Amino acid sequence: MNKQHRYLIILAVVFLLPAAFENAVYAQATDTVRVPPMPSMQEIMKDWGPHDSTRVGAIWYGTDYDSFKILPYAEEQNIWVSKLPPAQLEKVKQEWSRLRNAVYVCYPYALTAAATINTINRQLQGITDKKARKAIIKSREKELKKQFADPMSNLSVYQGKVLMKLIYRQTGNDCYEIIKEFKGGFNARMYQTVAFFYGGNLKQDYDIRTNSFDRQIEDFVQEINSTWYKNPYRTR
Repeated sequence: MNKQHRYLIILAVVFLLPAAFENAVYAQATDTVRVPPMPSMQEIMKDWGPHDSTRVGAIWYGTDYDSFKILPYAEEQNIWVSKLPPAQLEKVKQEWSRLRNAVYVCYPYALTAAATINTINRQLQGITDKKARKAIIKSREKELKKQFADPMSNLSVYQGKVLMKLIYRQTGNDCYEIIKEFKGGFNARMYQTVAFFYGGNLKQDYDIRTNSFDRQIEDFVQEINSTWYKNPYRTR
């Protein structure tokens, strides 16, 4: 082996070995069960009968690498167990359904808008020059408006309240502070006044330790994550 080949091998080891090690550690830390690749449709259809043509939800599931299989998946209706009188229980169920629906509607908006907001905040770190900060914000203003302001105009006041709480959950800042940072104190106060007249408040925080409303929102967020965003076995 000549010196040139030896040099290339050393470079490959230096650059590729740390990345491979990091990926292996990450995979081991995040999932102790290795998820095999999904089988092809031809393999799946081997066990089908002559009338198996109805599409149903399914998950790719198993307890170890060799036992993964496709299982039918469907969500059943909730069963309520309560000592409340029927009328009071019905009211609780309606409030629960209203909040659950609002979280399902608003959470995707919150994730998208918060990702942009967090990116802008990272870009603004360490920059004290007002013109430079304004230029960074201006460059993402249309994107932020599309992701944040436009959806809010189509939401009810109640859904807007839930969205603002979810924004706080994802960014650590209430919407008043976000608008104040991006658009100035005057605009923040103006929007707060408008929100007040519509029964809203831009200063929505998020604290699951002391606020039962926030705890219920968090339950629905975890439900969405486990069903959609963070379910490695979901096929659709």
